Amino acid sequence: MAIEAADVLVETIEALTSRAPAIGAAAAAALGATRLNLHFGDGSRASLVASRSRLVAARAPTDATVDVHFDDRALALLFDAQRRPADQVLEGSLDVRGPRAELLAAWRCFSILSQRASGMRMVQAIWLRYREQQAAAGRFPGAADRIDPPPRANGRRRGRAFWEASRWPALTYLDRRHPAARELIEKNEPVLAPARSLWNGRDGASWQTRPDIFDNDLHETLARCKRAVVDEVLRLIPRKAPREDLYELMRQYVSREGKGLRPTLLIATCMALGGRINDALRTAAALEFFHNGFLVHDAIADESTHRRGLPTLHEAYGVGLAVNTGDAMNLFAIDMTLSNLESLGLARTLGLIHEILHMCRETVEGQAIELGWIRRNTVPARDVDYSRMSTKKTGWYTCISPCRMGAVAAGETAPEVLDRFNETLRLVGIAFQIQDDVLNLIGEPELYGKEPLGDLLEGKRTIMMIHLFREASERVRRRMTKINAMPRAEKTLAHAEEMLAAMRKVGSIDYAIGLADRLANQAVRRFEKDLAFIDENPAKAVLRQIANYVTTRAL
Repeated sequence: MAIEAADVLVETIEALTSRAPAIGAAAAAALGATRLNLHFGDGSRASLVASRSRLVAARAPTDATVDVHFDDRALALLFDAQRRPADQVLEGSLDVRGPRAELLAAWRCFSILSQRASGMRMVQAIWLRYREQQAAAGRFPGAADRIDPPPRANGRRRGRAFWEASRWPALTYLDRRHPAARELIEKNEPVLAPARSLWNGRDGASWQTRPDIFDNDLHETLARCKRAVVDEVLRLIPRKAPREDLYELMRQYVSREGKGLRPTLLIATCMALGGRINDALRTAAALEFFHNGFLVHDAIADESTHRRGLPTLHEAYGVGLAVNTGDAMNLFAIDMTLSNLESLGLARTLGLIHEILHMCRETVEGQAIELGWIRRNTVPARDVDYSRMSTKKTGWYTCISPCRMGAVAAGETAPEVLDRFNETLRLVGIAFQIQDDVLNLIGEPELYGKEPLGDLLEGKRTIMMIHLFREASERVRRRMTKINAMPRAEKTLAHAEEMLAAMRKVGSIDYAIGLADRLANQAVRRFEKDLAFIDENPAKAVLRQIANYVTTRAL
């Protein structure tokens, strides 16, 4: 299928949103309120705007403040990882029109995309597909072709423009040095090395040169960490009786699709502080077992029917077997943690046990707060009440504790250092949970994995419900209170849809999305301040990406 230049931009922005959200957030901040209409050399068009912490590209035009006209050569400067396009743009190659302030905003946005996004392999894959298509049609230099230089001035070769136009594109150099089909990551380590151009047409750079900012493909990193941890967990589950009624249920549940957020945070923190992946792997496996045990028990308490796109264990096998399987997962998690004694030593293992005990205590206290609200059929009036409950119930074991445990696994046990993770990850955890709650209401069921509107059927006290009860009329509040008081078995999809409609009417969903975005932005700022003691490295880049990831998941 043919791809147009506008498709290259749209696909690139979509890839960055899901796989490198920190880059998208930085570019969106640079673009601000500026709205771009983009015109390309093949006649295709697209628009680019910033929405909260993300860039949004579309094939439809927008009410633009700036018009940008690219030909294929100017597009190459953006995607071929060139650092100084201002020195290489030829007359008629790039035309940008609009107010001065907006022009500068657009330029800053594209500078970030060129310098940080163009070197990433998923972006290069999109760009190479377009370049090869254009080369086959005779409209663009292929991977082995040079760009013809401009005519000589008075028969002489002179000037920067001549030599820059004579260059081979940076990707051509990379293609020849490392073919695109070759995997560049050694030893299957989950943290990616930053891709970058080594050649700008005149000067070469060493592979050893490290840029100030590292960027990683978060999607790939999450998948690699998840896979490594699940493999470790499955390796440790016994293959003996009672296999069918216990160990096979454990194996089946752990293998279900999941994001891999917790093990990624733990492994990335350990490696960011100088540890090895093997220092963190067993602890990450223990954390994954704790997480799955919590999910099994939580689904029973909430009377949920689906988790991770499949029936819950108690729905499929009965409450008794489900409770027992959850208990076994928690037991195995403790055993895995203690097994670190041989490799990490006594001090680090005791530090991990201390962190796990604190994590579990916070989690059960948060669960008790929410179940108490549901039992008494009350809805808290303040957002801060939700924040406190959410931080305890999911924030600690989803975000804060994984980072602290990763630091301990790397050998950092000083309380004042571990506490530096708390506020940043607390904000990330609240934003993540709000976005999770929003996804349950308006997200794609196949992406979210739980039953649609399940939170409303379970009576979850989400930020949307708190906002609804705060903003709705007395009549609506009485009706919603009556629905919340109904047993789960008596609630129908119509009841949930009625509550969802009431939320939409008073703007509860938009309020929640905006709040999550503000919290994530606060987390990013705290990240740079509180975690400045960690040297820049690829693993730290993963932690930075996750703060932006919470508000860029597909709705």
